Amino acid sequence: MANLPPSKDHRISLPEAAELTRRYRDGTIRGGMLWRKDLDALLAQPGCAGLRIYLGRHADGRDTFVLTGVNAEGHNMEEGVLLEDLFPCPPYCDGGLLSS
Repeated sequence: MANLPPSKDHRISLPEAAELTRRYRDGTIRGGMLWRKDLDALLAQPGCAGLRIYLGRHADGRDTFVLTGVNAEGHNMEEGVLLEDLFPCPPYCDGGLLSS
């Protein structure tokens, strides 16, 4: 049996996104940026149906995100491409509603 949630539209409006991110701001990272080539490498893996994002924390206390591919059965592709070390916001923010 597949361990996947039902398909849905993940798009939200900018005001909704801004409110969600505003509520989370507590001195930790607010988000992260990575280059498309790395995300494409994760998503281009054979059998990759989506991605999963985990919150993580370095040994020195810095927060981070860990991204993994997810296959059609809903399992993490742990033997595949894993991403981390995103450029954190702050300081790599654009000053728009999502990061200010």
